[in-house]
Amino acid sequence: MKRTIATIGTALVAAALTATVSASPAAAGDDAFYQPPSQLPSANGAIVRTAPQRLSVTFALQAIKGTGTRLMYKSTDAAGNPVAVTGTYIEPTAPWTGTGPRPLVAFASGTQGQGDRCAPSRTLSRAIDVRPGELATGYEIPQIAGLVRAGFGVVVTDYVGLGTPDRVHTYIVRKDLGHALLDAARAARNLEGTTLTSRSPIGLYGYSQGGGASGAAAELAPTYAPELNLKGAYVGAPPADPLEVLRGVDGTALTGAVAYAINGLAEYSPAVRTLVATRTNAAGKAALDVVRDQCVVDTALTFPFTRTRSWTTTGTSAADVVAADPVVRAVVDEQRLGRVRPAVPVMVLTGTQDDVVDHRQAKQLARDWCRLGAAVDYVPIVQLVDSGGTLLNHLTPAVVDAPRARGWLRDRLMDRAVRSNCSLVPILP
Repeated sequence: MKRTIATIGTALVAAALTATVSASPAAAGDDAFYQPPSQLPSANGAIVRTAPQRLSVTFALQAIKGTGTRLMYKSTDAAGNPVAVTGTYIEPTAPWTGTGPRPLVAFASGTQGQGDRCAPSRTLSRAIDVRPGELATGYEIPQIAGLVRAGFGVVVTDYVGLGTPDRVHTYIVRKDLGHALLDAARAARNLEGTTLTSRSPIGLYGYSQGGGASGAAAELAPTYAPELNLKGAYVGAPPADPLEVLRGVDGTALTGAVAYAINGLAEYSPAVRTLVATRTNAAGKAALDVVRDQCVVDTALTFPFTRTRSWTTTGTSAADVVAADPVVRAVVDEQRLGRVRPAVPVMVLTGTQDDVVDHRQAKQLARDWCRLGAAVDYVPIVQLVDSGGTLLNHLTPAVVDAPRARGWLRDRLMDRAVRSNCSLVPILP
């Protein structure tokens, strides 16, 4: 009971950080915007449609100081097929005070959920969307607002399948995450009426799921988007090794994220679909079905501290079921980061007692990238107390260390000297 109360408290804190004056219903015409057309442009990052977007207010009623444009743009999914992705570009009111043209930050959100109404481009307009039995909240609006205040143009991707009703959000699929983020940057550059130029330096920013997306984009950029003027990637609390993350999140306030991951992988893998059919019981199948339309706060309140062994026919955890099937294990392992050297400097930030995204696998990512010759700034945030799966140790660095992340990325965007501490990674926490 105490841990359930802590979970609810965590959710309320996240909501308070982004509270609007009042909750509001969906704006008229929203659903029509998110319907993909039958034909998409050929070029990745090509804009399909745009619409003006009202921007929400943040904590202490501080507005995002910029002009919002909702985007639909063309990307390529993990199977090599064209896909429509939505997002938002924010043109800052503040001038850029650094050197060179205004930089662009491609922002990858943390876990929002799997329901279309959870899309960041929706919650950027209304930070809290309350409906009977449902709650969507833009808990990362303060981080986005901070980047806009710093004078960066900011483009936020909704990812593949989040917002658009044509498919389920694929959550941990590496290529979907990286492609959607890189094509969001392309779309922002293609947007008319901004102060971005073809010379604008570009940075990647993400924490948690967003850290995975930022890391994936940094790895994929040299072959998928070599023309982008990328300068650096902030990779916060990355779920770099999905199998280890499935183990670590099990039994926490965010156990439901395991169901997000399985649903997403099943979009591409017949083997995963077969595993679901044969190795999940009625409770497991119900959980997979329920989370498809949930946002993250709803999921945390529906499955707090659930053990996934209660979802399987074997009575073992979802991670153990995956690990025991060589084909499915290979599908999951295909999403792992750390096998490709990013061509730009990366900051890997991780809490030493992160209670959702295991610290050890995040540190291993830094070691892997260092071994491949990347410029890595590894930042372990020392946490002395285990927060018991309530998400507190996971969420706190995203907020507290945001100024550090912004400062590091600003230095990269201004071509300042890079500090790599690869030699220290083995002896740091």
